[in-house]
Amino acid sequence: MSTHAATAAARRGKLTAEREAELYEAVICLLREGGYDSVTMEGVAARTKCGKATLYRQWGTKPRLVTAALDKARCAVFTDIDTGSLVGDLREAARVAASRRERDAELMEAVSQAYIQHPDLRAALRETVIAPEVAALDAMLGRGVERGELAADNPAIGFVAPCFLGMLRIERIFEDRFADAATMRVFVDAVLLPALGVTPRPEPGPEPDEPAEV
Repeated sequence: MSTHAATAAARRGKLTAEREAELYEAVICLLREGGYDSVTMEGVAARTKCGKATLYRQWGTKPRLVTAALDKARCAVFTDIDTGSLVGDLREAARVAASRRERDAELMEAVSQAYIQHPDLRAALRETVIAPEVAALDAMLGRGVERGELAADNPAIGFVAPCFLGMLRIERIFEDRFADAATMRVFVDAVLLPALGVTPRPEPGPEPDEPAEV
């Protein structure tokens, strides 16, 4: 945990978990209703009957509050994936990410324009929301190197996390093309694995039927 995150966590310890959840829910509702610009410290305070000073004391800035709310609204997508093989890890990451795409995409879309326009929000999201998923994908690749599944100097390694997360973010633009788990699976098998020099073993098919006794 970073120094800033640890300090923020210490501040938030003064609120009960229930009260904190109520504040986060208000932020998420405002994001859904009008995007990032509709979220204000005054608006959150009024909706939750909380003092504005409390919000500033706990989170310091609006970007930190919004980022904390987004982080709470989602669960880590990739951090618990460890199937024992790089192929299995990337395919499972594709499956899990696709299953959550609608919920996550809606919230990220609400702050996408602000992400470009506000460096402080961008930095907060990178630290709290994006960095853990990048680290989890990098860990999958690290385990693959340790198992001898791919070369440590493969230049494609550094592009896997950006490409994977980029696919999830751009799917709203190419909705029909990037809409489901099957397409994400093809992306892993046809793009990522060949770039990494990994050839997946064919998955076992159904057992052949036993010949009928005569």
